[in-house]
Amino acid sequence: MKKIYISLSFVLTFFSGYSQNNDTKSADKLYKSYEYVTAAKEYLKLVDKQKADTYVYKQLADCYYNMFNAVEAEKWYAKTVETPQDGETYFRYAQMLKANKKYEEANTLMDKFAAASPGDSRAKNYLAEKNYVANLSKQKKQFDVNSIEINSKYSDFGALLNGNTLYMSSARNESRKTYNWNGQPKLDLYKVDFTDNKANGEVTTITELNTKFHEGPVALSADGNTIYFTRESFFENDFVKSDDKKNKFGKMYLFKATNKEGKWENITALSFNGKEFNTSNPSLSKDGTTLYFNSDRPGGIGGNDIWKISVNSDGTFGTPENLGGPINTEGSEQFPFIADDNTLYFSSNGNTSFGGLDVFSYNMNTKKIVNLGAPVNTEKDDFGFSFNQAKNLAFFSSNREGGKGDDDIYQAIPVCNVDLLATVKNAKTGEVLSQATLAFVDDKGVVAANGTTSDNGTASLNLDCDKVYTVNADRYGFISSSVTLQKSKGETPLEILLNPTEAIVTETEVILNDVYFEFNRSNITQLGASELDKLVDVMSKYPKMVISAKSHTDSRGNDKYNLNLSERRAKSTVQYVISKGIAAERISGQGMGETSPKVVCDPCSEEQHATNRRSEFLIISK
Repeated sequence: MKKIYISLSFVLTFFSGYSQNNDTKSADKLYKSYEYVTAAKEYLKLVDKQKADTYVYKQLADCYYNMFNAVEAEKWYAKTVETPQDGETYFRYAQMLKANKKYEEANTLMDKFAAASPGDSRAKNYLAEKNYVANLSKQKKQFDVNSIEINSKYSDFGALLNGNTLYMSSARNESRKTYNWNGQPKLDLYKVDFTDNKANGEVTTITELNTKFHEGPVALSADGNTIYFTRESFFENDFVKSDDKKNKFGKMYLFKATNKEGKWENITALSFNGKEFNTSNPSLSKDGTTLYFNSDRPGGIGGNDIWKISVNSDGTFGTPENLGGPINTEGSEQFPFIADDNTLYFSSNGNTSFGGLDVFSYNMNTKKIVNLGAPVNTEKDDFGFSFNQAKNLAFFSSNREGGKGDDDIYQAIPVCNVDLLATVKNAKTGEVLSQATLAFVDDKGVVAANGTTSDNGTASLNLDCDKVYTVNADRYGFISSSVTLQKSKGETPLEILLNPTEAIVTETEVILNDVYFEFNRSNITQLGASELDKLVDVMSKYPKMVISAKSHTDSRGNDKYNLNLSERRAKSTVQYVISKGIAAERISGQGMGETSPKVVCDPCSEEQHATNRRSEFLIISK
């Protein structure tokens, strides 16, 4: 029955080609000499003279990439990819976008990278991380699920527990006219006594609300005296006719009724219905002031969106408001339910799902969407979720395998978990920190979970609830820290602040942690840039300081190769520092290869090799 609301949309993309400009001899020479700062200036001259083309843009981008100037690199990669590029260019652009916290755009570029270079291990790793179905399957279970003994061979859905009464919509009334969409009878509203977590007695029809048209699902006020429900607009004699006048097309409307001595009366259609669009699937906030519903009315994002409207004290309504993204997508979002704690549950095929409709939760405070995972969600349609938090009992429907009919109602009992979102930040700057490792130790000293923060500085973990954890946080270049996570349950934020380690300044040198480069290359990595930023800070504090940067390798490999590699790395180091505003005359670089080992050894252990493979920053003057 829910299928009458589903619609689709499509997105088209295309590419175009480009030509190359070769008027770059002097700049290219500088680039090949790893003089990226100066090379960039030369390429920029061509831009100013309007002699730049895609080749120049790419060279500029690569200059800034090698200097790890992510803002400028992104700017020029953006112009570069206006025409088709090789996989490596897409990869680099993606890395710069990530460095600038533009993760969705970065994923788009990674998709292009994976398409251009399917055999590349980076592409394979990226695609492996995109395997959201596997990731969803690994989620800690949030609910235990059981079938209940009220289902029929027809469609049963929209279960809502109010007090000790379970309301539902069902196509089980075989005396009703058959609905041509699925060959089942039209929907009616039913109720059953539901105490001690089970149905008691027979499922009975709500006679005064049912007609020959579709009815259901419903929403009720907290006191159970006001009901909102879905019904076809034919009841209001409100429909449009086909061009040949032979067929009538109605829409789904919302109606309201009040309870008097156990019977529903004063049935009225709501004022914001419209015969040009559907309005259905109501859910009422605990205080009765906000009504959530489905609609495909104008102003939405996709085929069906979730909307809300204010319910005024005099019974009138405000203006419908689309909830927008990230809840609504170009796909279909349906069956909203607002719980007492202000968490919105809904079903969607536009958000990442196992398949078909999946049930999601949206925390109004954290603005976070969570797929409820298995066993609530399957590869089939899972929808119509409602949650009576006072009784700690939820219901939903599914057409999964093993059911009694088309759509069956299932009972869901919450499993006590902590859905933790840990954020690690630089204590001095407030900047989020990626690649921070987290260890959660319980009161028995057992490591219950481990995590690593992503590019946006966060790590999501599931923990057992109502336990105290010691959280140990580590990150390269920062002082380790431990915090206590008190007993909690449900969605829980945790912020951890780490103080950065500082550069050590002696009379003869500035001592940093290891400055990392890409393996067998001279490109400065993000961790390397983080260390060199400390050197820039020191040189800024001491404006007369002059530094000689010396790059050393271990003794493995060819002597000449090691010397050349260290020379390139020394130049990259100098170029990076200059790019940060330090005058060129204040820093020089020299590659030492393996000529000046810190530890003389033959053979050398791995530890001794690591000691010899270093960067030194000698103070020439201060």
